[in-house]
Formats: sequence, C-alpha cells, structure tokens
Amino acid sequence: MEKKLIIIHNKEMETLDIWFDDPEREFICEEVGDGVILKKDKDDKVIGIEVLYFTKEDTPIEFKALSKAIIS
Repeated sequence: MEKKLIIIHNKEMETLDIWFDDPEREFICEEVGDGVILKKDKDDKVIGIEVLYFTKEDTPIEFKALSKAIIS
C-alpha cells in the first residue's frame, strides 16, 4: 500500500500537522518539547507530528515556494 505524507497548516489555530499515516489512526498524543506533539496509533507508533504556534513567519522560504508551485 502506498503511503502519502499529509501536511496541514491551520492558520487560525497556528498549527502545522505532518502525517506519515492515516490521521484516523490517531489514538494518543504526547508532548515532547516546547510546542511539539507526537501523534501515535494504538501500537504506540508515531504516525504524525504537530507543531504549535506555527505562523507564516516560521515557514521557510523554500517551503513557501514549494507550496505555491504545488497549488499553481
């Protein structure tokens, strides 16, 4: 089965979610540092990361350029 990387930037909540697996499999979260949360499945496998307090100023220039190229 092909896996896709899912990246969601919620501007209103100032969060960045990066999923390595299906977000529906999320079972528990663990904060591991200042504003960094690991999202885990029932087997305690990390399936995603959430970065809190993420604003557009935090976005690297390369990521902004890539995002625009994908959307265009």
